[in-house]
Amino acid sequence: MLAQLSFAVFDWFCIFFAIACAYIVFGIAGFGTALVAGPVLIHFMPLSRIIPLLVLLDFVAAFGNLLPSRRDVVRSELLRLLPCMALGCTLGVIFLLHLKSDLLLLLMGLFVTAYAIYGLAVKVRPARLSSTWAIPMGTVGGLFGALFGSGGFLYAIYLSARLDIKEHVRATQSALISCSTIVRLSLFLIAGVYADSSLLLLAGCLLPVMCLGLWVGRRLTLKLSREAFVRLVTWLVLASGLALIGRYLSG
Repeated sequence: MLAQLSFAVFDWFCIFFAIACAYIVFGIAGFGTALVAGPVLIHFMPLSRIIPLLVLLDFVAAFGNLLPSRRDVVRSELLRLLPCMALGCTLGVIFLLHLKSDLLLLLMGLFVTAYAIYGLAVKVRPARLSSTWAIPMGTVGGLFGALFGSGGFLYAIYLSARLDIKEHVRATQSALISCSTIVRLSLFLIAGVYADSSLLLLAGCLLPVMCLGLWVGRRLTLKLSREAFVRLVTWLVLASGLALIGRYLSG
């Protein structure tokens, strides 16, 4: 079955390792799979293939995170963000399927680098935001989610500045990520992306690795603070983003 996908043994090792690391992070932070796996996977497949692949895997992972905490979801904030997120996702899918791959490579490098710098530089919780911030945060989060596979950090910024209880923030964010995956999955289905049987086969091959990563991530939360682990990963993401920009400039 693996031979049908035309990857060498070393390629499979890199892909499995990237997916495992990405879902360890997802198991801890609740988002970020494309930020971790994307810079590795892009050496083996185009971004327009990576994002639909990760959406399939995120669809399974997100609901696994949501089910235990669904009672803590703040529905007023969820309903405020959802329409804007759906609009952003629609724009992101259009851009993803029509922009040139070299431009997407540069945009992803800039996006990943900017996210990492923000994560390392900002240590103070933002001031309480007005509910009107749901419009730009939801729209741009949906746009980044569809275009780069991760807009979850924008939802986290908004929700942490609106809600005082940590469990409410994490549960509402998990609900948003779940809804985002449904929207993106539906848009990719409409666009015919999943008519590619090899993409579905690849997702099936990676599903056990994803589950293992989630399991490890949840175990690590018991032994390591989420903040310390995510900060370490952010340094790795920064290095990956700079490498993507360097690859674009050298190409």
